Amino acid sequence: MMDEPDQTGEDSGLVTAYDYAVTFRQRKHALDATETAEDLRKRFCLKTPETGRDGAEVIRDLIAAAEPGLVANTDPNFFAWVMGGSDITGVAADWLTSIWGQNSAIFQTSPAAAIAEEAVAAWLLDMLGLPSESSVGLVTGATMAGFVGLAAARGAVLSRAGFDIEKTGLQGAPLIHIFICNDSHVSNYAALRYLGFGEDNLVRVPSDEQGAMDATALRDAMAARQGPKIVVATAGHINSGAFDDFSELSRLCQHHDAWLHVDGAFGLWARVLPEKNHLTQAIDLADSWSVDGHKWLQIPYDSGFAIVKDQQAHRKAMDISADYLNHSLADGRNPSEFNPELSRRARGFAAWAVMQAKGRQGIIEAVRRHCECAAEFERSLLLNNRIQICNRVDLNQLVLRVDDCDQKTAALADYLNASFATFVRTTIWKGKTMLRLSVIEKSTNKETMMDLKQRVLSFLG
Repeated sequence: MMDEPDQTGEDSGLVTAYDYAVTFRQRKHALDATETAEDLRKRFCLKTPETGRDGAEVIRDLIAAAEPGLVANTDPNFFAWVMGGSDITGVAADWLTSIWGQNSAIFQTSPAAAIAEEAVAAWLLDMLGLPSESSVGLVTGATMAGFVGLAAARGAVLSRAGFDIEKTGLQGAPLIHIFICNDSHVSNYAALRYLGFGEDNLVRVPSDEQGAMDATALRDAMAARQGPKIVVATAGHINSGAFDDFSELSRLCQHHDAWLHVDGAFGLWARVLPEKNHLTQAIDLADSWSVDGHKWLQIPYDSGFAIVKDQQAHRKAMDISADYLNHSLADGRNPSEFNPELSRRARGFAAWAVMQAKGRQGIIEAVRRHCECAAEFERSLLLNNRIQICNRVDLNQLVLRVDDCDQKTAALADYLNASFATFVRTTIWKGKTMLRLSVIEKSTNKETMMDLKQRVLSFLG
């Protein structure tokens, strides 16, 4: 039997946080921050504290300071970015993760954390239909997942060219050509920069009208260049939700002995829907995949998955070893073999809890519901000649314009946000201002979308 928590002393802040947390989502909040940066600085940027204070008092002050600057991405009317909202079971597991205070560096520092990650890795590969021999690193998000996959790619393609990066480093290495769509997500360009790749490495391949890579242009670009090659593909374009032609891309990569990495931050989950199989056909022939945990899985933040088919290449790129980090053959999985960190949060607990709570069918239901919401919203506005849907709605993403006018499109966004009941953002895509709607928060449903439609029609008069 567990002891009752002490509501004074060291535990007082914990109890205060719990009491607040259990009511937080039951209350209605403004979707966007209601105070300016200067207002928030007055609350947070106090003089350096000289003496300590009671934990409960500190937590109450933190809540008061933070709430006016929070963005309600856990609200069903949040459409601004592809974020997702934290599943409540995952939040509970995330609390336990902090309470337990485990460092999941190696098996011996936390056997439970290591085996939880092992289970999550197997479930991911099974649900996503990816090669069972693949290794999985639990990282902070899709940016670092891409970093890990591309680090494995860098070492592997150089090894095929007879160059040992582990021994020599990048100095003197053959030039690696990175074939990447000019419409690829900015995080992929960032990951490449972190890995030491510069503009001379990049071959920017044009995109089609949906933002997908032009496979014919890729074929010509690859044929014109010799040496090690990496192709960065996309499953779920950030604006349109478009998918590259993985059948053709995998064929080209096999022909050129190139590594194919797929940015599947949210789009990779289309794999769970039979009706969306055409979008991800042959995606399992890639060499690595990056995916977020906090988007469609709704795992609390600090959750991403780097999946690499070649475990040896994955380990060579990421392994952190030292004499004092003992490892026995009887031990389980060493997380530090697959991540760029040693001291790290035990990410497997929240992922394990969410995947257990949802199950395969719960994940399928969420992905299908959001895709159907986006499709129905498109259908409901097709007959309105003032609204232009600017993408083929294959997944959960919509981009639209009003009267084909930048100013009116921006005005619609302002109108929707003015009541603090809906949160949207515009983007500049193909040289035009567009309103982007990302349907991915866990509670968003058809009623939510119909309410949004009425708001749009109200603006149009």
